[in-house]
Amino acid sequence: MTPEIAIDVCRKAIVVILSVSAPMLLAGMVIGLMVSIFQAATQINEQTLSFIPKIVAVLVTMLLFGPWIIRMLSTFSVAIFASIATM
Repeated sequence: MTPEIAIDVCRKAIVVILSVSAPMLLAGMVIGLMVSIFQAATQINEQTLSFIPKIVAVLVTMLLFGPWIIRMLSTFSVAIFASIATM
């Protein structure tokens, strides 16, 4: 394996990781921002108020994007195994 191939595999892995995790991270960020605005408007500073909605949002996002995530990861895994077979 040449260094160029290793770098290419790592680059593709990072792209897949970022694209798979992006929906959950964005959902958590949006819900966190909305809760922060609500807390600033009402001056309620409860820690669990910001934590619980983020967990629910991430879980719902995982349920909605689950098939897509599995498809992306399995496609990447098949491509990695196919490239190992050709080396």
